[in-house]
Amino acid sequence: MSEKSYIIIVQCHIVKERCSGYFCEKAFFERSYGFSIYPSDQPIRMLNMTCGGCCGRAVHRKLSDFLNSIQKKEKITREKIVVHLSSCIVKDNFHGPKCPHLDYLKEMIAGKHGLDIVEGTRISKLSSSRREQGIYQKE
Repeated sequence: MSEKSYIIIVQCHIVKERCSGYFCEKAFFERSYGFSIYPSDQPIRMLNMTCGGCCGRAVHRKLSDFLNSIQKKEKITREKIVVHLSSCIVKDNFHGPKCPHLDYLKEMIAGKHGLDIVEGTRISKLSSSRREQGIYQKE
């Protein structure tokens, strides 16, 4: 992933009504959890967006706009961009179960736009503990 220069974090629209995204942003800047795969000395830009709400179809429009703009204005190609599906989308946690439209989102991102996907951003210690206790589903 060292060749990536732009990360897009897609968060659940419903969760985003309650969650500021602080912990995902903090993990990105610290290069921890799901972002530990990127070199800490490499400048990488980051953009947060939501899926747009169930069923996630807005991801297609949002990514189309982003890809068109970033290519025209900065000549950044798809190969330099990666999409992180936030942990609130891909994992069972205190916000709720994983997204029932996960496969559809992946098809929009990878299939329609040809972008790489990484699943997960940050998992809290409490969520990890609850997963070990069987309260949350293990993936």
